[in-house]
Amino acid sequence: MKYKMIVLDVDGTLLNNDRIITARMRATLIKVQQMGIKLVLASGRPTFGALPLAKELDMDKNGGYILSYNGGQIINVETGELLFEKRLNPQMIPYLERKTKKDDFAIFTYKDDVIYTSDITNKHIIQEAELNCMRLKEVDDFSEAITFSPCKCMIVSDDEQALIELENHWKKRLAGELDVYRSEKYFLEVVPPFIDKANTLSVLLEKLDIASENVVAIGDGVCDVSMIQLAGYGIAMGNAQESVKACADYVTATNEEDGVAVAIESVVISDIRPTEIPLDQLNEAAKHALMGNLGIQYTYASEDRVEATMPVDERTRQPFGILHGGATLALAETVAGLGSLALCKPDEIMVGMQVSGNHLSSAHEGDTVRAVGTIIHKGRSSHVWNVDVFTSTDKLVSSVRIVNSILKKR
Repeated sequence: MKYKMIVLDVDGTLLNNDRIITARMRATLIKVQQMGIKLVLASGRPTFGALPLAKELDMDKNGGYILSYNGGQIINVETGELLFEKRLNPQMIPYLERKTKKDDFAIFTYKDDVIYTSDITNKHIIQEAELNCMRLKEVDDFSEAITFSPCKCMIVSDDEQALIELENHWKKRLAGELDVYRSEKYFLEVVPPFIDKANTLSVLLEKLDIASENVVAIGDGVCDVSMIQLAGYGIAMGNAQESVKACADYVTATNEEDGVAVAIESVVISDIRPTEIPLDQLNEAAKHALMGNLGIQYTYASEDRVEATMPVDERTRQPFGILHGGATLALAETVAGLGSLALCKPDEIMVGMQVSGNHLSSAHEGDTVRAVGTIIHKGRSSHVWNVDVFTSTDKLVSSVRIVNSILKKR
């Protein structure tokens, strides 16, 4: 597979304007993980606020990662392991507080499930707490209350020009000690030096031994530009700013139009052949489907030959202990289905059309049968497969003919 990792911004990218993951988005992202592609959520959100979204996408079951605080932390969602972290020097907090008090700005930071702030009534801070399901705690003396090293601090004001002036001032004044940038018109973020999504993503890629050319990155904001440029294939959302789109290889639909799913389906999934997916991942992806319930396991897959095994047990036998003919046909269809999927072009789908089987002998409970499927006709509109089913001693049990119809995607 060309791509081994997909990195997604969250707000304005993964989530629609109602701040939810749509059914299509969830299905697409779970599917690519089952294909063996790692999923990373790269967000300005704190880890606490991104974790529920990661679990909604089954990233805790598929070894996904959260890159939170715009690069301040990397968390393995499955194990909870902290892989990387960089925090602010706490000695800088009093300086930040003095400056915000002087200009009548609000300030806040995060710890666990709490947002500490100088202004509990600020609408933007209230919204941030609600967005991340965090509690608000107002403190009179911010620098005295922050006894820990935060991953970042946020300066808040509705005076956009004043924030721009402060950003420019701090970029010169604090160069090498802190980095600052505006993530929203009303937010100025203060982070440790050299922390952004691309730099922290590079740390993760090195740990996982994945090259940047094997990464797809998708985002909508200025904070996403660095990772879009780092990735082998950078994608901007349709709702992104023009400056972000100019840096991308491809512009997809908006977050209201499932732009992430659209991009992944066309750029990633359509480029993957089933035979390129490791067999253990194919089997894991199907464990809750019919083949999983019958104990069917793929053992070999290429474009002209597919093999699989199935146990003869209480799931697949008849009441008196021999292999059920219906289970045999299900095994044959499973083999031929994967074979046709491997042969389909990116704009095609496969639909089973006809199956006919000749049952020649029996297999008994306790045995494991093996199906060998070979293609005997590969046409533009149909595939014909022959699937022979053998016992463990190579006795032929059944010979099955499968016809699959090949259709263009609508």
